[in-house]
Amino acid sequence: MSKVKIRKRPLKDNRHSLYLDYYPPLRHPKIGKLIRRENLKLYIYDKPKNDYHKKHNKETLLLAEHVRCNRQLDVQNRRFGFLSDDARDADFIEFFKEFNRKKQTSLSDQAAMSVKYFQAFAGETLRFSDLDEFFCEDYKSFLLSGPGISRRGRPISRNTAVSYFAKFRTALKELYRRNLITDDLYSKVDAVDPKETHRERLEIEEMQVLVKTPAKSDLIKRACLFSALTGLRFSDVQTLSWNEVRGYKGKYSLQYFQEKTEGAETLPISDQAVELMGVKKKDSDLVFKGLIYHQLKDFLKKWLDTAGIKKNITFHSFRHTYATLQIEMGTDIYTVSKMLGHKSIKTTEIYAKVVDRKKIEATRKINLEL
Repeated sequence: MSKVKIRKRPLKDNRHSLYLDYYPPLRHPKIGKLIRRENLKLYIYDKPKNDYHKKHNKETLLLAEHVRCNRQLDVQNRRFGFLSDDARDADFIEFFKEFNRKKQTSLSDQAAMSVKYFQAFAGETLRFSDLDEFFCEDYKSFLLSGPGISRRGRPISRNTAVSYFAKFRTALKELYRRNLITDDLYSKVDAVDPKETHRERLEIEEMQVLVKTPAKSDLIKRACLFSALTGLRFSDVQTLSWNEVRGYKGKYSLQYFQEKTEGAETLPISDQAVELMGVKKKDSDLVFKGLIYHQLKDFLKKWLDTAGIKKNITFHSFRHTYATLQIEMGTDIYTVSKMLGHKSIKTTEIYAKVVDRKKIEATRKINLEL
């Protein structure tokens, strides 16, 4: 447990300012950062020259001691699961905004929209102390049945609700980790179950057609094919740098951090995938420098139209393609799960279901004239 002591710092005018010293450092309840010192904005005279100076020093030291005792009590209370008034009254909305801002990538404004939907439910401010299980369950219901607040005014889909509520739960997890709330609401409140959707992907024959089909942007084409050969998400392809590439011909791998899960990963990749990466210049350079998400939709539509493929393909479809092709070609589901960087094998089982349906369809292709 941290100890709180009063320290003095000399000033130029024969005075000392007073501050509190925390050891070990404490996490500030409002900003979440570790702090070692807190300026009390109090001072005492170095050598009191008269009764006024002596009285001032005595009263100021008493006040400083009073503050120190309160801070020490805060430390002890936090250890036993209580929070100071500062922590209880801090604004969750501001915390949620900042937390999502740090997590947000160039993929979309989904993080910002998750905050807007939360504000539509909770209002402009919400104290940490107002967060409890009932509040969380009510917010979940709001996301599942509440009206849309976008320009179109349509309700959000269930899978969007899954994403928004997941961001909220992750923020709750961080609050508890920082000792800013006393209940582990992340563990107590269940996530929204996603609706199983059709995951569009490409057959190996369609991939071969795309390889031979000319495209307006060689950069985006290479990035898409690279994802199909590695299973990487757009965010990981976009941020991949040359210093994350390891090995030599026949034994290449990537050592990188997943943008979505923030997990450290080592992924073996083929020589063909390395060829798609282009020419290396500097170790610090991005492999697919200049890759921008908002250019994908128009590019993919034109590229697939030229190839004669009538499917609604997104960049993420190439990751789905990688997973299903691996399973179809006999790679066990545990290995595929590891290659995709999934935390749970249940996520990977979705791809196995796709392959099972193809097996059923295959049995119907053999018919005898009985």
